[in-house]
Amino acid sequence: MEEKKKTVIEVRDAKKVYRMGQEKIKAVDGVSFTVEEGEFCCLLGTSGSGKSTLLNLMAGIEKLTKGEIIIKGKSIGKMSENKLAKFRQDNLGFVFQSYNLIGSMTALENVEFPLVFKRVPAKKRRKLAVEMLKNVGLKGRMQHKPKEMSGGQQQRVGIARAFVARPAIVFADEPTGNLDSKTTIEVMDMLKAMARQNNQTIVMVTHDRKLTEYADKIINILDGKIESIEIQANSKEGKFPEYEEPAVPDKKAEKKGKDGKKSKDKTSKSGTKDTAVPNTGDTGQSQGAGGFDLAYETEKLEAAAQKLLDEEKAAKLAEQGESQAGAEEIKDGFTEFVKDDKSSLE
Repeated sequence: MEEKKKTVIEVRDAKKVYRMGQEKIKAVDGVSFTVEEGEFCCLLGTSGSGKSTLLNLMAGIEKLTKGEIIIKGKSIGKMSENKLAKFRQDNLGFVFQSYNLIGSMTALENVEFPLVFKRVPAKKRRKLAVEMLKNVGLKGRMQHKPKEMSGGQQQRVGIARAFVARPAIVFADEPTGNLDSKTTIEVMDMLKAMARQNNQTIVMVTHDRKLTEYADKIINILDGKIESIEIQANSKEGKFPEYEEPAVPDKKAEKKGKDGKKSKDKTSKSGTKDTAVPNTGDTGQSQGAGGFDLAYETEKLEAAAQKLLDEEKAAKLAEQGESQAGAEEIKDGFTEFVKDDKSSLE
């Protein structure tokens, strides 16, 4: 007899109403369903159906108007902002349509990012990030920044970042929306394989019916309501890439010719002719109807992460017996930030 799977997400009569002047817009209208541990659940619907709003509610990014959402036995609507932030940090991962990578950081640093907040020691988080980037076929791109990578490469970094801390649940909002058909399949294969490897749960939003072949459960959304729920016993399995991106020659070396002058080679700017896309990851997706500004939240996260890194450096200096003056100099770099923004994420 097959063992019954554990429910990790329960949505009870969830409602989200926006006001626009005198008009009320029911973005999510009385939705109820469950998601089981290790399940790949797909929220399928056209633009404006309410699927992304529902995902934001489940992630605690937006607040319910009515109803309740329980994740791993916890009612997220009853949590304070600080407790909710900590809960997300410990249990949730995110993959975004616009990648939402930090433009000033390398691929390796972006993947390490969630581990900084979990205060994982530098050596251990570097090892974990390297392993994840190898898993997604980016061993040769670890030191590249987002603007030096194609859209598919950026999204693979995004996947590695989402899974590096091994969250119980990963939320993916149109993760292939900016990708071509070939890269879309590669990304979906990686998402499914990564989740299956560690029995992680995925909740993915999409408008593309073809992508639902990877899902164990398909929840069809229309006008903020559930039209139907489909169960797929034999969903398509994923796989890890069988190749690795080749390492790119050092850019500084490329810029100089044999006579010491700068090279006029047009490929020297990026070191590769791989199609690169403008990095929208710095700003992420635009502000939603609920007022959640992803660009602003990303800036806060980056500043908070830098604060933790500075603290880590200061502690290391102290351990090594460096002068007190040297340690204070590093600390002063974030003292002003702490005073100005006490609400920064931990």
